[in-house]
Amino acid sequence: MNSSKSPGLTGFGVLKNTTCHTENKISVFFSIIFMTVGILSNSLAIAILLKAYQRFRQKSKASFLLLASGLVVTDLFGHLINGAIAVFVYASDKDWIRFNQYNILCSVFGICMVFFGLCPLFLGSVMAVERCIGVTKPIFHSTKMTSRHVKMMLTMVCLFAVLIALLPILRFRAYQIQASRTWCFYKTEHVEDWEDRFYLLLFSCLGLLALAISFLCNAVTGITLLRVKFKSQQRQGRSHHFEMIIQLLAIMCVSCICWSPFLMTMARIGINEDRSKQTCETILFALRMATWNQILDPWVYILLRKAVLKNLYKITRGCCGAHIVNFHMWELSSIKNSLKVAAISESPVSSKQINLQPLNSVGQ
Repeated sequence: MNSSKSPGLTGFGVLKNTTCHTENKISVFFSIIFMTVGILSNSLAIAILLKAYQRFRQKSKASFLLLASGLVVTDLFGHLINGAIAVFVYASDKDWIRFNQYNILCSVFGICMVFFGLCPLFLGSVMAVERCIGVTKPIFHSTKMTSRHVKMMLTMVCLFAVLIALLPILRFRAYQIQASRTWCFYKTEHVEDWEDRFYLLLFSCLGLLALAISFLCNAVTGITLLRVKFKSQQRQGRSHHFEMIIQLLAIMCVSCICWSPFLMTMARIGINEDRSKQTCETILFALRMATWNQILDPWVYILLRKAVLKNLYKITRGCCGAHIVNFHMWELSSIKNSLKVAAISESPVSSKQINLQPLNSVGQ
């Protein structure tokens, strides 16, 4: 079945020589489990976000809540759309010739895979930049990072991801059915044209760049919080900022572990011009790991909060019977503490008052 002979069957060339064999029942089970867990966890995260937005309407948290809402909504629709298409493909015994004669479903599937893959990575990097600005430059963040600007950034990120996803369609390059016949993506078999390599490298480079930006900004934010902790240790007691530091570490670890295999695999295919060393099972495993990032996103960004960590500490303390950490440091939110301390340190009037305070006490 040659795609050049029938324009309506573009993308079916991989079906004639399929070397990837997957167990249909096991694959359907994985798809249903991933979709169900992703929908439930993201729905729970949206409910928690709405409750938090109603309770806390501070300006410093508005941008974070908007970006987090955009992230979990994107993950939710990604699980709904991609999961529904994948389950439909499995239910149809992967007979693409019957329900995809004009390659419409494969094109939609490929566009959704690219968009819902890149958009959460972009949003994660934007959230890391926003947190870095909020911690290192709180005055600038409070005056310049308004809700209108955050909404504009969300719109620009989504439009950019849509453009990347539609680029092959605009260039009259159809998305290809992969060797497992369960999903559609850029051409990964017998990649000979420079444009096919360009799409793979563009996707992988943008994803790796987003991870690098997130890693760099989160590292700067963590170092800044640690410095604030040591500087404020004598003035404001023991404020260790556990909530923010744990979230930053979890974000970096989960994103890098889940997305690096798939992005590196696509980059190697684009550079080597073939996938002779990349088996279908390896690509499917990397894809499932990337899917887990969208499942864990709400738990990392939203559910790993102060209240949850305090309960975990109480359970751990009850099981171990040891006094590990005093939790009177949790009286205020870590984000609020960091912004407050950084704002005090940046303010010249406050610094003068702090310097004069010991002199006044001596005089008294």
